[in-house]
Amino acid sequence: MSDLTDDLAAGFGEATDADLAQTAAENVAAFAEAYDEELTSEAVLDRFEDAPYADFQQAFNWLVGDLAADNEDCTDSREFRIDGYDQFAADPTITG
Repeated sequence: MSDLTDDLAAGFGEATDADLAQTAAENVAAFAEAYDEELTSEAVLDRFEDAPYADFQQAFNWLVGDLAADNEDCTDSREFRIDGYDQFAADPTITG
């Protein structure tokens, strides 16, 4: 695991159970690897505190969307959300 993942799992662990915190941390680390290698755990946790939701999952999904909105290369943040693509999403493996 990376330092980013470890730090985020600890930070998210204050707001939810350890398994969900770990999943959330891994999702942010995957986002960082794909779109923003300079992303720090401090920046993520500060932004997470600004989430307009009390529920962890809603707040986390908002966070992922907010991170993606700041990155012009990321046009779809759903893969980094807690549940990934939901049942109403188009299958990302089907093209054309």
